[in-house]
Amino acid sequence: GNVDRFAFSVLWEVTPEAHIVDVEFHKSIIHSIAALTYQQAQSLIDKPDKDCKDDIQAGAVKRLASLSRKFRARRIDAGALTLASPEVKFVLDSESLNPTDVQAYTLYEANALVEEFMLLANVTVSKKILRHYPTLSVLRRHPAPNRSMFDGLIQKAKTRGVSIRIDDSKKLADSLDDAGKALKDDPYLDQLLRILSTRCMSPAQYFCSGEYQAKDWHHYGLAAPVYTHFTSPIRRYADVCVHRLLAAAIGVAPLPVFLSSKSHLHDLAANMNRRHRAAQLAGRASVQLHTLIFFAGGDGSEDDSGDGGGGTKEEDAYVLDVETSPNSEPSFSVMVPRYGIEGRVRLTKINGKDDECLVRDPENHRLGYKDPKTGKLLASVAVFDKVRVRIWVRKSRDRRELVVDLLEPQLLANPAAALKSKQSVKKEKKAAGPTSGGSASKKKKKKKQKTRQ
Repeated sequence: GNVDRFAFSVLWEVTPEAHIVDVEFHKSIIHSIAALTYQQAQSLIDKPDKDCKDDIQAGAVKRLASLSRKFRARRIDAGALTLASPEVKFVLDSESLNPTDVQAYTLYEANALVEEFMLLANVTVSKKILRHYPTLSVLRRHPAPNRSMFDGLIQKAKTRGVSIRIDDSKKLADSLDDAGKALKDDPYLDQLLRILSTRCMSPAQYFCSGEYQAKDWHHYGLAAPVYTHFTSPIRRYADVCVHRLLAAAIGVAPLPVFLSSKSHLHDLAANMNRRHRAAQLAGRASVQLHTLIFFAGGDGSEDDSGDGGGGTKEEDAYVLDVETSPNSEPSFSVMVPRYGIEGRVRLTKINGKDDECLVRDPENHRLGYKDPKTGKLLASVAVFDKVRVRIWVRKSRDRRELVVDLLEPQLLANPAAALKSKQSVKKEKKAAGPTSGGSASKKKKKKKQKTRQ
């Protein structure tokens, strides 16, 4: 903070009710009065108004927060989706750089504040470059999802009495909000539905405006007719291209020759889409590697001393999907909210082919186990159920594998042992019953005799 910085600025004149009166674009030098973390910005947002009279930073951040809430409400009313993803962050050891903790990434209102103004800038710039270069603009589109992509989630949601509608983004947003209210007893289920909805979406794509009709420029998730990436040129090449288009549009620089060719822009967009996908896969692989090191309890090497990470953990998890196909290995996938990770739970103590007590219920996305004598269902696991799991790393000579074992319900984790334990308890109670009952009746008789006396 307190430094001058070169910038490409979008300046809005805005009313207190967040209505945009005017907009300007400038190559600029800005003077930053502070560099804040999201937590620091949140503390300013939460600061009481009476304590902000002489605090320039707090006043500025609180005004931005007020405007962002109104911008956000307007976007959501237009049909923008509020989705989620299980992002995680690692706490690294200062010397070894091995992960000492892994946790789901915490979002604050300050995150939403920054997001709103970034979205507003991106939308505003996309409109500006389109006016000047209607066939040469680098934009980002998000196609509406096919119903077939949502069929699985719609069926799963129905098992919880929840209806997911995808006719358009507004109906999807409203149905997700309604689902959150219906599942309010467990707030994480709302987030889980939004995570699964995100996975049903088609990926967003960069494209050249001259290649598609205007109706196909639409961004489904943001409910925006046009959209681009402008705000992060330090980490995305698409933003660099958009900066050059905008600079040419406002007359401060000539348009580069390569941005004047639709065929070149087509190849450029295709390459950016490939690179974006590759970056996503690399990020996920990095998370998987660090997760493995953490649960292995060290650096994952052959001479691992086991004192650098978390080791084996027991946590609550939520069922995402259940394998109910005939003759398949009984299993289900889970999400562990504490660590933001997923894993496959395999019911290895149940023979999927020969165990007649195993109950597969594809219609309700459920696996169960019934009493071999009475046929009564003893335990079951269905999609969105909460279960208890153990997370550990299986080490072999040349590989490490993250394993998620079921702890509860125990009757599914190890039916034979659970039934045996249950029978033993029954026998003990039966054996103790008459004795305790007899002694109790003797005590009652003695009490009655004393009363009579």
